[in-house]
Amino acid sequence: MIRDPLVSAIIPTYNRASFISDAVDSVLKQTYANVEVIVVDDGSTDATLEQLTKYGSRIRVVTQDNRGPAGARNRGIAMSSGELIAFLDSDDLWLPSKIDRQVALLQRVGQSVPCCLCNITMRWRNKEFTSFEVAWLNPPLEEGLWLNVDDVLATRFVLFNQGIIVRRPVLERLGGFDESIRFLEDYDLPLRLSLEGPWSFIREPLVVWRESATNSVYKDTQREDICTKECMVQVFEKHIANMRDRYHHGISQDYVSRELKRARRKLRAAKMSRLSSWGASTLGNSLQKIEQYRSAAFRRSPWFPKMTVSGSINHNGF
Repeated sequence: MIRDPLVSAIIPTYNRASFISDAVDSVLKQTYANVEVIVVDDGSTDATLEQLTKYGSRIRVVTQDNRGPAGARNRGIAMSSGELIAFLDSDDLWLPSKIDRQVALLQRVGQSVPCCLCNITMRWRNKEFTSFEVAWLNPPLEEGLWLNVDDVLATRFVLFNQGIIVRRPVLERLGGFDESIRFLEDYDLPLRLSLEGPWSFIREPLVVWRESATNSVYKDTQREDICTKECMVQVFEKHIANMRDRYHHGISQDYVSRELKRARRKLRAAKMSRLSSWGASTLGNSLQKIEQYRSAAFRRSPWFPKMTVSGSINHNGF
């Protein structure tokens, strides 16, 4: 990697006139200088584009008909030139040292490490957690290598888009985000990326995720519960096929098989709970409760994968 590689910061946006300036400003305030900012407006009908005109040549703005967040990010990737690519949702924020620290860490760990994920502060109106806490990640080191990404991601979602920086060749080889998935495209790509080897990580939160009062994909997934569960089944079916194609055997494939079965049970239970028959809907609700208890029990079991990390890579001197 060159000494100060160009980083492409890609911001997909849709009707975020009230938030987009905060997001763009947080990228322009990065302590790392070699950053290009690409905002992809995904068919906004509010004043988002008007807000972006004030930045002039400091950013590139691309407009397109609405294709969803996966399509917007892929358009940004195609328009970008950076050796490293990072993403920021348009209602969230990067802290000033985010890119600087991630680039420095990737420089130290070497080209074999495909990406770097930092922790994220998740800020709701009445509570605050970090993404590592929510995903039951507890690395004993401030930064280093995450060795068992495939095992961990097979068993739970880890907030990804806002905190990741990825090497372009890896992202291009994986084909970017899957636009055929309505929800959870930000789970599908990390699963595929987990098969590329250990990731580097930074335990300190360098991003702020904000609960949006307006429309958001996060809220859509809550409202469209059955569709989200269908996407989860689709993601796991696709992932286990990828693992078999790549002859990827071991415990992580067992985890994926288990989670696929659980996703199918949850989907059946959700569909049953929506039936007009009182008995069927009651049974469906009961089955959903059982799945919640099963998940809680698994998280407390010795089989639940903990984050395994390393602070040294001999041949790279990290």
